[in-house]
Amino acid sequence: MDCTDIRNRILEMVKQYYLSSFPPGDFIPGKTPVPVSGRVFDDEDISLLVEASLDFWLTSGPYAERFEKKFAEYMAVSNCLLVNSGSSANLVAISALRSPRLGSRSLKEGDEVITVAAGFPTTVSPIYQNGLVPVYVDVSIPSYNVDPENLEKVLSPRTRAVVLAHTLGNPFNVERIYSFCRDNGLWLVEDCCDALGSLYNSKKTGTFGDLSTFSFYPAHHITMGEGGAVVTDDPEMAEIVRSIRDWGRDCRCRPGQSNLCGKRFGQQHGDLPFGYDHKYVYSHMGYNLKVTDMQAAVGCSQMKKLPMFIKKRRENYSFLREGLADLEDVLLFTDAERRSEPSWFGFPMGLREGSYSSRNALVDHLEKNRIGTRLLFGGNLVKQPAFMGQVHRVPRELVNTDYVMNNLLWIGVYPGLTREMLDHMINTVRSYFRG
Repeated sequence: MDCTDIRNRILEMVKQYYLSSFPPGDFIPGKTPVPVSGRVFDDEDISLLVEASLDFWLTSGPYAERFEKKFAEYMAVSNCLLVNSGSSANLVAISALRSPRLGSRSLKEGDEVITVAAGFPTTVSPIYQNGLVPVYVDVSIPSYNVDPENLEKVLSPRTRAVVLAHTLGNPFNVERIYSFCRDNGLWLVEDCCDALGSLYNSKKTGTFGDLSTFSFYPAHHITMGEGGAVVTDDPEMAEIVRSIRDWGRDCRCRPGQSNLCGKRFGQQHGDLPFGYDHKYVYSHMGYNLKVTDMQAAVGCSQMKKLPMFIKKRRENYSFLREGLADLEDVLLFTDAERRSEPSWFGFPMGLREGSYSSRNALVDHLEKNRIGTRLLFGGNLVKQPAFMGQVHRVPRELVNTDYVMNNLLWIGVYPGLTREMLDHMINTVRSYFRG
C-alpha cells in the first residue's frame, strides 16, 4: 500500500469517526444546554484539517494562501491577510496607521481616535497600545451602534481616525460615518468580527473602511479555532499589514520563497551594511501573528458553508423576534439599521427603564433553564479595571453606554440552534415576564 492509498484510507476513516463521534442528540428543554454560540462543523472540516496535518506544514502555507484568495474574492477586495485572531487583526490594523511609510498620513503619538466604549476590549486596546488617545462617544438605543450625530461634536484638531465595530452584526450607519471620515480626512477601521456577511446598501460590511478586521474564533460566523484577517483595497496598506504581521520585516517573500524582489543582496537599508540580506531587514515594529496551515485548512472548508450559516442566523433572529414580539412593553428589541441586512451575531434584549425586573434576575432565569447568555462585552470600557487611569477623552456623558452596562443581554442565533431550542428560548423568556 503506497502513501496515497494510506492517505485516502485515513481520510475515509476520519469521515467514519465524525459520524460515530458527533451524532445528533435529542433535545430536552431545561436539560440540554442552549449555547449562545459555537462551532458548526462536519466531516469535511475534520478531513481537511487532518489532510493538512499529514503534509506537516506547521506554519502558514498553501492552505493559508488559498484561504486569503477565497476570502478576498468573497469580500470583493484586493487583499486579505490572515492573522491568528480577530484581536490581532485589530492590533495590526491600528498599528499600520502609525507606519512611517504613510508619511504625513501616519498617526503620531497623542493623536485622537474616535470610538465607542460599549464594545469589545480588543477593538480599543490597540489604540492605547499604539500611544493614541481614544475619544469615546455614546451609542444609540436600541441599535447599540455609534450615534453619527456625536461624531461632529467630538472632532478636534488631533482627530485622525475612527475605529468602530458593527454591533452584534447590525451595521452602523455606514453612509454617514464614511462621509464624515472622507470629509475630514480621517482613517476608517471597520471591526467586522461580529458582522461577516452583513450588508449595507447591498454592499458587504468590511468594504467601506481603509482597513477592516474579522475573527474566526469558534463563536463567530466561520471558524478556524483561532484566526482572523485584515482586508484592504490599498496595496501599500496591505504591505504594511503584512510586514507588521510577519515580525516587522521588509521582505515580502512567503515561507519557501527567496529573492522575490530580485535584489535580496543588493540594496541599502538604513545604516546596515550595503547588501545586507533583505530577509533580515525590519521596517516596522512587528509581531509574529500568522496562523498555522491546519487552521487555514479548516477555514477553507468553512467558507463553503458561509452562505448557509448567514441564512440560518437571519432566520433564527427573525424567529426569535416574532416569537417575543408581544414583550415590547418590557423589552427593547433591535431592528436592522435602515438600508442594511445584518448577518446577526446575537439577539440583544434590553430591559426597559423602570421595568419591574433586573437583568441579573433574567440572566439567572435563563441560565437555570440551560440557556446561555452574554452581556454586550465590556459594557462601558471606561469603567473596566484595565482601562481605568488610561489617557482618554469623554467629551459628553455616556448615558446610553451605561444603560448597556446595566440593562442589556443577548442570546444566541448561531446556526447550531434547532427549532426546538429556539422554541425553548422563547417559552423561557415569556414565562419569566408572563408566567
